Amino acid sequence: MTRLTYPEIGLTRTGPLPDGYRHLRYRTRLGSGAAVFATAGEAVLTFRMHRATGARVRTAAGRAAPGVPLTIGLGPVSAPCEIVWITQTDDKIGFGYGTLPGHPATGEEAFVVERDEHDDVWFAATAFSRPAGALMRLAGPFAVLVQQAYARRCGQVLRRLGTVSR
Repeated sequence: MTRLTYPEIGLTRTGPLPDGYRHLRYRTRLGSGAAVFATAGEAVLTFRMHRATGARVRTAAGRAAPGVPLTIGLGPVSAPCEIVWITQTDDKIGFGYGTLPGHPATGEEAFVVERDEHDDVWFAATAFSRPAGALMRLAGPFAVLVQQAYARRCGQVLRRLGTVSR
């Protein structure tokens, strides 16, 4: 039995996003070529992207895999999650995680790096969420702005990580 706090598991991967939630769709170009794709994809799967944003990531795993629990911390907020899916193909790398009890929201968020037919590399964040308790309900529109800003920050970080030689 799952401990996830919502029933629509995996819809950030398969769509459509469910009704009754706030939806987030963010997409930004990272660059082009196989090296940018591989570097950015690896940064997503190893949680390096999240850590480089300044978020605290607590997990026993070095890589995203279905069933891996993790806690993402931003400021005073800690958000327990579990990886619900991953993808790693020639043109798409990423994962989605779902909320666990204690998360201030209920829903799912995905972080995916894609390479298109023109060899351009894109980062996409997709989410559906709604408040799980009083904190998020009180935060209202501010919580939405924070989620949007975090998605943009992830894209900025990946653009830097994907184009800087390591």
